[in-house]
Amino acid sequence: MATSRNRTERWHRYWDKHARTYDREMKVADRLLFGDSRPWACSRAVGKTLEVAVGTGLNFPSYPEEIDLTGVDLSEEMLAIARKRADELGRDVELRQANAHELPFDDASFDTVVCTLGLCTIPDPETAIAEMYRVTRPGGRLILVDHIEGGAWPVRLIQRGIELVSVPLGGEHFLRRPLRLARAAGYTIDTRERFKLGIVERLVAAKPQE
Repeated sequence: MATSRNRTERWHRYWDKHARTYDREMKVADRLLFGDSRPWACSRAVGKTLEVAVGTGLNFPSYPEEIDLTGVDLSEEMLAIARKRADELGRDVELRQANAHELPFDDASFDTVVCTLGLCTIPDPETAIAEMYRVTRPGGRLILVDHIEGGAWPVRLIQRGIELVSVPLGGEHFLRRPLRLARAAGYTIDTRERFKLGIVERLVAAKPQE
């Protein structure tokens, strides 16, 4: 328990510290690696929508106007920037400080759950996806975008080398497979795309109707 709490506290401090530089770093990553993945993901959101690891709100401009949007993040510094961005866009977004391992919502609360570029750094992605499944309504959807384990062994070898630095420094993983975790949680996969040597994956999954 103490180890888990300490890990979460380190995660919290890291993202508070990097809140001011996050937008600049992600602008480069989006241009070089992720392309149109933000609008790809957000345009598929419908109804009452939860974004997990909302960060600084970079996805806000890409969401349909008609959705009812809630966002959670562990970092208060990230959320402060997200609130300012929502105000500038004139978007009504409910933003709450929360741990992805323990989402503060009732079961089956949302039609859509979105997580873009967040599962690579969430300490326990299996628990986080199980929580996303819990708060998704039957028939609702999960939308994920992230960098994942590459398809070819030379790519995976490079990723393993990167993790020797990235995991201790910022808890960022390059060899995770969200697809497997989504299936294990109970989702069925509707859409799956991989590109950039297989290291970027985009998923749309559904929670079965009861």
